[in-house]
Parts: sequence; C-alpha cells; structure tokens
Amino acid sequence: MKFYFDGDDVSYRVIAENKHAFAFLGQQPIVPGHTLICPKEPIALSEDLTHEMWLDILKLKKLVCAKLKKTVGATGFNFAWNQGAVAGQTVDHFHLHIVPRRQGDKGITQYEHRVFIYRPGSRANSQVEELASLAQELKRI
Repeated sequence: MKFYFDGDDVSYRVIAENKHAFAFLGQQPIVPGHTLICPKEPIALSEDLTHEMWLDILKLKKLVCAKLKKTVGATGFNFAWNQGAVAGQTVDHFHLHIVPRRQGDKGITQYEHRVFIYRPGSRANSQVEELASLAQELKRI
C-alpha cells in the first residue's frame, strides 16, 4: 500500500499503521525519530476526524512512543498539531507531531510553533472578572 502526505509518497518512511491512520518519520526532524501520525483519509481539521480515526491515531501514538523509547532512548515527548493557516498549518491533512526528547539532546526547545502558541516576553495575569465573564459566556454556548 502506498501512503501519501501533501502529495508526496512517504511509504518508505512509514513505521506503523492501522485501519484509519499511519505514522511516518518527518522529513525535517527536530530530532531523530520525529514522527507524524495522520489519518489515511486527507482530513484537514481535527473536528472532522471520526471517533474511530481518533482512537486509531491515539493507538499509534502509544505504539510510536514505545518504539522511540527503545530505538532513540526517548525519555519525554513533545506532541503538537497546527490547525488553520493562522495557526501555522501548511498542509491540509491533519497530522500529530511526536517529537522524542532526551536530556541534553540537540533538538530545538524554542521552535517556531512555541512562538505561535506562547507570546514572547512577560504576560500579565488576566483579571478575575475578565476570566469569570469569558467562562460564563463559553458555558452558555
């Protein structure tokens, strides 16, 4: 079976698969073993994944982490996905990044995705009233 991601055949990099998902080594790894897991169907958004697809993605996550502990000595992991162009998604095919980490590895710890997620510099705590108001609004929806 051939596996495609963003139009490219990644079959030679696939390390595991199940009914709904496959896992393959990233072409531009942060550290050796950086793996992507995606559904076999090219679905762009996480909310469009079925329950069965999510289960298979999570099953592969567990399997891939076990493999990376044994092969590259991972003792921790970063997990991430970007959703929407404004959040840095450049491929319209959902993919979960698994970045194996080891103490003192040469991997990027301030990689670009953290800039997207966390504002640089100091941040003030939100006011209690602001948080309470937003929480109430979100509960009503």
